[in-house]
Amino acid sequence: MKIEGSYTFNAPKDRVWQVLLDPKVMAQCMPGCEALNEVGPDQYEATMKVGVAAVKGTYKGKVAIKDKQPPSHYVLSGSGSGGPGFMQGDVAIDLEESNGKTILKYSTDAQVGGLIASIGQRMLGGVAKMMVDQFFKKMETFM
Repeated sequence: MKIEGSYTFNAPKDRVWQVLLDPKVMAQCMPGCEALNEVGPDQYEATMKVGVAAVKGTYKGKVAIKDKQPPSHYVLSGSGSGGPGFMQGDVAIDLEESNGKTILKYSTDAQVGGLIASIGQRMLGGVAKMMVDQFFKKMETFM
């Protein structure tokens, strides 16, 4: 399942970079995040409650920040599993500054399996895009 998009922050690139990589802010902004604990440099264990249609569940997983090229690019890599199935994928994040604002472009290729995959790619893609938009809108409040 591929998801791509962009979001514009009303802040300079350096500030956006700092906020995006702050684990406390990440935990507050991730929809359904119940815990995000650092287990090593740029490595976290997460617990999330996610529901798509009638399929709801708690997922435990790992999140890692890779390929950091401050303050312009990094990859957020995650995997998790729970009762409804599993999810895994990488999200490439690229930042560019324009007129005092920062344009964030993201691209992901995620795999989903188990009961949650039975919902269908179209619905899952729409829900995933909605969750990403919620995440960035919350991030904006920390700029």
